[in-house]
Amino acid sequence: MEAVISLAIGVLFGSGIWLILRPRTFQIIIGLMLMSYAVNLFIFMMGRLWIDKAPLTLNPGTPSLGEYADPLAQALVLTAIVIGFATTALYLVVMIGARGLTGTDHVDGKEPGA
Repeated sequence: MEAVISLAIGVLFGSGIWLILRPRTFQIIIGLMLMSYAVNLFIFMMGRLWIDKAPLTLNPGTPSLGEYADPLAQALVLTAIVIGFATTALYLVVMIGARGLTGTDHVDGKEPGA
């Protein structure tokens, strides 16, 4: 399973890099989103997946760490998802404004061959 997850993270991140190198702004935004999904998946997998284990200690006293899942990775990914939505919305607004000013969605503001 580790190989499948590693391959999925690599494909997501590689696709994001490839899209970032494209000339159109929408492709760059999609590439940034794919890269953030890859990083979120990586962080989530570093926290390990536990089946039938609680993420929080509810009983009084010192808990045995083997009985609980690590909630830090889940909290980091949840925070990263919220920040990713906000930055994607900002990127889209900037992209729409740039398209209105330049008349094109190319990063350098010029159509090829123009």
